[in-house]
Amino acid sequence: MPLTRDRAKPAVPFGGVYRLIDFPLSNLVNSGYLRIVVLTQYKSHSLDRHIATDWRLSGLLGDYVAPVPAQQRRGKNWFLGSADAIYQSLNLIDDERPDIVVVVGADHVYRMDFHQMVEAHIASGAGLTVAGIRQPIEMADQFGVIEASESGSGRIDAFREKPSDARGLPDSPDEVLASMGNYVFDARALVEAVRADADRRDSRHDMGGDIVPAFVSRGEAGYYDFRDNTIAGSTERDRDYWKDVGTLDVYYEANMDLIAIHPVFNLYNYHWPLHTSNASLPPAKFIHSGPGRLGHASDSFVSPGVIVSGANVSRSVLSPGVFLHSWASISDSVLMDSVHVGRHAQVHRSILDKNVSVEPNAQVGLNHEHDLARGFIVTEGGVTVVPKGVLIKASA
Repeated sequence: MPLTRDRAKPAVPFGGVYRLIDFPLSNLVNSGYLRIVVLTQYKSHSLDRHIATDWRLSGLLGDYVAPVPAQQRRGKNWFLGSADAIYQSLNLIDDERPDIVVVVGADHVYRMDFHQMVEAHIASGAGLTVAGIRQPIEMADQFGVIEASESGSGRIDAFREKPSDARGLPDSPDEVLASMGNYVFDARALVEAVRADADRRDSRHDMGGDIVPAFVSRGEAGYYDFRDNTIAGSTERDRDYWKDVGTLDVYYEANMDLIAIHPVFNLYNYHWPLHTSNASLPPAKFIHSGPGRLGHASDSFVSPGVIVSGANVSRSVLSPGVFLHSWASISDSVLMDSVHVGRHAQVHRSILDKNVSVEPNAQVGLNHEHDLARGFIVTEGGVTVVPKGVLIKASA
């Protein structure tokens, strides 16, 4: 919140022209997996619309990306958890009859070739394979942690949620394998698991909390080290990049990672493209070049349809339709679609959601006490967040 006040988290805009869900969908499509369903529940209209309008695959070849809302197929409940979402959608698996089902989260930023993970899963003989990314052991209490078998079998000995006493990896005692929320299942094993889970009164019906531990207890869960995944065009700097965008500060940091001079996560890898809509928008425009009135942007993303009219922009992400008026200053910020910033206004270290208007001479992000008094959110990391459609007035 407040970016999810009116939309599901995977529909939150990111990096100027993308939405968070574009990253997992691009990974699946680039991996060659072209029959995809997106199980939705919470405020999914903008997500459904984005998928329906921008993710149309060839129906002639039987390919699709289809949003599937909760439909109470198994009773009067909506989805009770991620495992229950799959249980209530088993008709989709029955229709397709796949041998393998890939299950991924919809709100993580990364590149991954799932075909390589599927091949490793098949070779292992496990019923379930969990993708893990190496993290410092001191961060173990922030993740679901995979404790790998010391025998070198590739099996998981234990799967623990946010442990304070995690066991380091056999080949790297200072690291743990954190679950990425990506799974590969034998289809039959998945169907049996979610059906059994549905009958358990003590279950939270969660993939990581219930389904994975059930496979681990039977010795049927393996792991896949994200370090082994190779992507054409990736660099040593960004090849292992993965962000679970679960907080406002992480969302802000992930946007800033894109615009570093040497990007921590590089969007300019044309060998593994990130797909999204190509809206019919004009090019970005920079106008005015008189003394003290220069339309200028540095170390920033400037999306199509943006007008920088005599404003100064630094280290920021500007989404389509942003209009910045003369002598405005934007720094270290993320501005979503159709934000307007008036003359002499200042925006610093802030996230402004869609259709926010900043009055001439107004300030946001420079005085946190003032921001809080106006009802804005200020994160632990010192980022001011303004909800959709707010008018930011100049101080009297």
